[in-house]
Amino acid sequence: MDRIIDVFPPSQQAQIRVQLSATIVAVISQVLVPKIDGTGRVAAFEIMFATPAIRNLIREAKTYQVLSEIQTGARYGMITLDDHLKQLYSQGIIGYEAALEVAVEPKELGIQLSKIQPLTAGKKK
Repeated sequence: MDRIIDVFPPSQQAQIRVQLSATIVAVISQVLVPKIDGTGRVAAFEIMFATPAIRNLIREAKTYQVLSEIQTGARYGMITLDDHLKQLYSQGIIGYEAALEVAVEPKELGIQLSKIQPLTAGKKK
């Protein structure tokens, strides 16, 4: 969100926040992560839907709180990148190092992954 808003001059950013909060429906971002078996890459996603709470955070210039709202918004189908990486790791699709390389919070994700035994053969750090 901030990258979009920061394109505009400071004098217009409040107006852009209001317009963006009123028009945005969802944001889906992805990163391609190498598969543990070496057969290619798999997409890891972050999905955010514009719930009333998300719209309010954008409008009120509190985008730093959006990640927390995504974490609590699983019932709406939202997921953070790090949570999706954790799922892919636990399913044995990606390796430990590959997950940490693209994580938003690599230290925290590393702690979480160290407690998981992947379904298929793969090395943990």
